[in-house]
Amino acid sequence: MTSRRQWATLGVATFARFAGAILMGTALAVVVEARASAFAAGLVGTAYYAGLMLFSPFWGALADITGRRRQVLIVTGIGGVLAILPLLVADTVAVAIGSRGVYAAFLAGFAPVALAIVSHHGGTTGRGRSIGIFNSTRSGGFALGYVVAGGLLEYVTPVDIYWAVAAVTFVSTVALVFVVDPTPSPDADPTAREVLAETRRRLFPAPDERSHLTRNGLLWLYVATALRNVAVLGIMSVVAPYLVTVVGVSQVLMGVLLAFNHGSQVGFMYGLGVVADHVGRKPLVVVGMAGSAVFALMAAGLTAAPPGPLRLAAGVATFVVLGGSFSAMTIGSLAFVSDVAPIERESELLGIRETAKGVGGVVGPTLVGGVATLYSYELAFAGASAVGFAAAGLVAWGLVETYDAETRSVVVE
Repeated sequence: MTSRRQWATLGVATFARFAGAILMGTALAVVVEARASAFAAGLVGTAYYAGLMLFSPFWGALADITGRRRQVLIVTGIGGVLAILPLLVADTVAVAIGSRGVYAAFLAGFAPVALAIVSHHGGTTGRGRSIGIFNSTRSGGFALGYVVAGGLLEYVTPVDIYWAVAAVTFVSTVALVFVVDPTPSPDADPTAREVLAETRRRLFPAPDERSHLTRNGLLWLYVATALRNVAVLGIMSVVAPYLVTVVGVSQVLMGVLLAFNHGSQVGFMYGLGVVADHVGRKPLVVVGMAGSAVFALMAAGLTAAPPGPLRLAAGVATFVVLGGSFSAMTIGSLAFVSDVAPIERESELLGIRETAKGVGGVVGPTLVGGVATLYSYELAFAGASAVGFAAAGLVAWGLVETYDAETRSVVVE
């Protein structure tokens, strides 16, 4: 398979998988809120991030141990399709929350494993660009998922939407059959007992087996990622009602404003992937973390802008800043992890990063939503910005650059 065909295959698999994920999440949030409450809708999000948090390192470790990354991607794709089936039989609130959590548990296996494959396709000098292409494609899937979700919720039944999610996830899984995996494999196939023992050892390493977690300050990156997502995912869990009830925009305009986040990422991801291979990884991580904190302040200050075009312009700028800062943080972080990771642990360490994100996704909505309920949205968002700036300070202090832009080589401690 030619390189161009390979990128096209990976692109289809990535685009479809994340379009299906956001289509399912958006639909379930709206349906569950209408049938139960906003709290129940929040549980849908909690189940999603809990699934990502718990299972990302497991799938990453399993892929590294067996060397069968493509097979892991296919198995998790099939699991994602099966996770939707209960909704087709019993469309209830409890089943919706459970199915979303199980779907996330299988979705958790996609990003860390696919990124390891993408990283090896790019090589050392093209790693940032390769990761940029991957994340640009993922952002495009997210953006389309939001648009399609809005249209389907308006015109078809929830069960029809669940069938659509299953179909899109199936398309992604079929595309993965044609993916070529250039990553190294172990010399001999491990037994089931050896896989279980090694997976357990990697997920719960002994004190003398944790050096790979601290190379070039990697552990601080994980901590900062969790803090950043406490802030941003906390805000994003309640930003839709904030825009409608406090900022005062219509539901249609609310959807348009939110689309600027993922829509802008399509361009940012590719462009910043190239930047990562010219200026290094750490600057992008620091700028991305700080930009997320600035986004929180801009969101808190939207009501200060005069109603009308100026407030809408401020809203557009707010979500473009979020899209750009997320892209910078993501590209820099993923390239950083790939740089410091031993070959046999790359998917594992990328999976731990997903777990750190999941921690923020579980904790953030509760904290930000609670403060917004007790006091105000503006105060909650301003408080979240402080957490974001703390994350930026942590990576600025704790990370050691891994990439020498002049020699185009990776330098790790």
